Amino acid sequence: MDRTIRGLDAGQRRAEGREQLLDAALKLFAANGYHRTSIEQICSTASIDVKRFDELFGNREECYLALLRRTSERLQEQMVEAAAQAAGNERQQAPRLLAAFVHALVDDPRITRVTFGMASGISESVERQRRANRRWAAGFLVQQWDRYDGPQPQEQRAVRHSVAIGLIGGLFDLVSDWLPDADLNSSAQVEALIDDLTRFYITVRRGLAG
Repeated sequence: MDRTIRGLDAGQRRAEGREQLLDAALKLFAANGYHRTSIEQICSTASIDVKRFDELFGNREECYLALLRRTSERLQEQMVEAAAQAAGNERQQAPRLLAAFVHALVDDPRITRVTFGMASGISESVERQRRANRRWAAGFLVQQWDRYDGPQPQEQRAVRHSVAIGLIGGLFDLVSDWLPDADLNSSAQVEALIDDLTRFYITVRRGLAG
């Protein structure tokens, strides 16, 4: 029979411990980098023993992957919510969605550092997750275009998806290029990034429309 401790059953305790470890990993990866953060440090910060960590993740890479997925899912939820609240034409809404994307990242600088500052080059599994994130973002973008342009023929949809993949890659690369020298607490620098992303988006979108 499953014991209840602190009002939580075994599944709830497992989920709680997982979140505590991911919160600790977010803090340490952002502060020290992936390679300078050990499993022991994560466990010490979360006040959870290493054996429990091994049960939940197995190794540091799996912990980072879980953190990247959690961060990505939360960002995706925020973007879907922002799009659902959008009103007006694309020229008005595109900058607002891009601003929502940027603020979802930089309002907590740890998120920016963990997702854009260190994800590249960790492992093949992390790279696959990064590409899955880009594919999701491209699909989200095509959905927004369909709102404004109406349904497209199948052959045109394939072209639009390819353009969206390239556009998302460019937007992500602009963020990655901006990050190393940026002051994430500077509203002027954040607004400058949003302006750069918006100009790039408009340029690509005009080419697609043309």
